[in-house]
Amino acid sequence: MKLRIEDLREPVLTDVQRTALAYAEQHPADLTTEAVLTRAREITGLDDFGAAGFRERMQVWLDEIRTDPNRTALAGTVMFDLCVKHAANRLRIEALLARHPEIHDQEIVAPLFVTGLPRSGTTHLVNLLAADTGFRSLPLWEADQPVPDKGEAPGRDGVDPRFVRCARAWDRMRAGNPYLAAWHTMAPDSIHEDIELWANDFAGYNPEWIFQMMPVWQAHYLAHDQTPHYEYLRTVLKILQWYRPGERWLLKCPQHLENLRPLTTVFPDATVVMTQRDPVGVVQSAATLRAYGARTMYHRFDVEEILDYWAALVERLLRSAQRDRRLVPEGRVLDVPFHDYMADTMGTAEQVYEHAGMELTAVARAQIAAYVEAHPRDEHGAMSYDLRADFGISPEALRRRYTFHLDRHPMPVEVR
Repeated sequence: MKLRIEDLREPVLTDVQRTALAYAEQHPADLTTEAVLTRAREITGLDDFGAAGFRERMQVWLDEIRTDPNRTALAGTVMFDLCVKHAANRLRIEALLARHPEIHDQEIVAPLFVTGLPRSGTTHLVNLLAADTGFRSLPLWEADQPVPDKGEAPGRDGVDPRFVRCARAWDRMRAGNPYLAAWHTMAPDSIHEDIELWANDFAGYNPEWIFQMMPVWQAHYLAHDQTPHYEYLRTVLKILQWYRPGERWLLKCPQHLENLRPLTTVFPDATVVMTQRDPVGVVQSAATLRAYGARTMYHRFDVEEILDYWAALVERLLRSAQRDRRLVPEGRVLDVPFHDYMADTMGTAEQVYEHAGMELTAVARAQIAAYVEAHPRDEHGAMSYDLRADFGISPEALRRRYTFHLDRHPMPVEVR
């Protein structure tokens, strides 16, 4: 089923969107660090947030929404709730480490990182590989809240309460954005990005996805070494591994493209799989997704500005990966062209296993095949785009921006 957004430039809000905007106007959020921390303490009954450096980063997040008169009250509500969630997770993480310091003795051995541009097949690839239960992967319900509340345990049905909460959140997200499932599933059992774990340290580019554009935060992020946040990621992975061991970690995030130096510093034995796709198709999809979301985050917005923001971000990711790729030993980095992956899914899996020094067993092969059969491409519908009509730019003009990358990684032209 083809899905086309006809009101990208002049939005027609749904009833759910109008109700959410009105409610936020009537109940504005208090976008201060102290309000966030107080609420997180109330939720958890805890008070040790660990190293205090995160407060400065949280303040940047909050201030960028609070000081922008073009942001809606709903943007403030979403930011407040986001900060409370991650601050509460920090509290739970610190409390668990204090009770069980032996968690620090866990070792993260030879993790496999899937990375690539947003909208380049990374989500499908990591979910496909995670069908092999030999991997220790990261389902969204676990990424959303890595440490359960004290005394919380699965119910009689065996379902973790965190899974239930995550499923309810997914229902709310789909109600607010009817195209979301076609773009990027956030179902609780789907394998998610480790960027959620970074966010508990108030790091990473996740706010840019949620709030369409965050230029002040982006500048702050780019001005700082990300190694401490990879170390934080490693600590949370140790916690998750302590709770539920696995043979080998399988992780995924586009942001690793521009952080190969800190990644290889903290995880020196990592294998990196990079998806490759026509950057024009990537920008077209990402910008359309963000432009649709802007209708509830801004009073007024410019679709061309959103396109340029994400076109620049994609260029930055590609240039950074080109610069730092040499930091990953040649035998532990694999390019996966999107068109080859779509044409030969199992063949791609075989290549990944070979590069990772793993055996693709008959059991794993059957699990992957079952996943492919159960999750056909575009199972939630296929988005239909039009760069010229929606953003006033030709694919050819946009593609010239990425010649430096396409010269090294020629890709079939997807958008004409």
